[in-house]
Amino acid sequence: MKLKQIELKNFRNYEQIQLDFHPQLNIFLGQNAQGKTNILEAIHFLALTRSHRTSHDKELIRWNEQEMKVSGIVEKAHTTVPLEVQLTAKGRIAKANHLKENRLADYIGQLKILMFAPENLELVKGAPAVRRRFLDMEVGQIHAVYLYDAMRYNRALKERNAYLKFDKDKIDKAFLSVLDEQLTEHGNKIIQERAAFVAKLEQHARNIHQQLTHGLEDLRISYASHVKTDFAKELSARHDHDIFRHQTSVGPHRDDLQFFINDINVADFGSQGQQRTVALSVKLAEIDLIFEETGEYPILLLDDVMSELDNSRQLDLIETSLGKTQTFLTTTTLDHLKNLPENLNIFNVENGKIKEAEKKSY
Repeated sequence: MKLKQIELKNFRNYEQIQLDFHPQLNIFLGQNAQGKTNILEAIHFLALTRSHRTSHDKELIRWNEQEMKVSGIVEKAHTTVPLEVQLTAKGRIAKANHLKENRLADYIGQLKILMFAPENLELVKGAPAVRRRFLDMEVGQIHAVYLYDAMRYNRALKERNAYLKFDKDKIDKAFLSVLDEQLTEHGNKIIQERAAFVAKLEQHARNIHQQLTHGLEDLRISYASHVKTDFAKELSARHDHDIFRHQTSVGPHRDDLQFFINDINVADFGSQGQQRTVALSVKLAEIDLIFEETGEYPILLLDDVMSELDNSRQLDLIETSLGKTQTFLTTTTLDHLKNLPENLNIFNVENGKIKEAEKKSY
């Protein structure tokens, strides 16, 4: 899978721009706040119809404009797929092969991506919501039906929580049990998909982590489900508690991931270096896991992460990705990038203007 071309119209600080990409490595070079990350964000938006930086769509639209569009051409093994995502006054419109997709699950997965950014450290040490978003995004790219179940679960959860805000004397527990059934129908599927994904992710990440640490550290990843036995029974048992608290206290919306090195919780007791290595191991593991599950390697987006890694980890990241994935990398300097291939594209970015560097300047 390769992203051959992308075109932006009124996206962030870009009025209109079209870029053609190298099938292996593309580097966006420039100082901070010039628009490098916006290109990677646009690729992320094209793939998932969402930004990885903001949940407010209006922030993606260029100043004083009302609409924006990101389009691209994806090359797969036996076909070429035009993709397009628009934000308009009528909402979000996603098209694949020029046809509008009415369901998100039908669109997601056309362009598979893997984002690695400084905020990925939050995967290890951040709030549980960060790790749940990680699970939803990655599992959703592999299994489209997961997105449908997640959407239906969130809708049922919103309805149940709204009902729990009623005065307790007005709450009918029989009706609450009906809401429980809607929640468990999709919640159980989410839990099963997440648990299966984490088990496979751990296998790949464990091997990679041992290589990165020369066999000194053993990585274990645990899916900490808030549902311990039977989701339906646990919901029923917590009716009085939930009515008192006005919210649903058990379910996959409260689940988490835990990372252990030599049986020690990395978030609580690991060094920053260990947290970085765990994050890197997980991201490298995803490359092969996505290929194993879908038969396609994802596109790798590296947003200003090379300066966060020492030379050996930079090399691990580049060597693992090259030859497998098409890679997009942002950086303020090439000085810390070692062993780059000769065949690549470098784009100079300055004040929202992008110019491909001449070959002799590589």
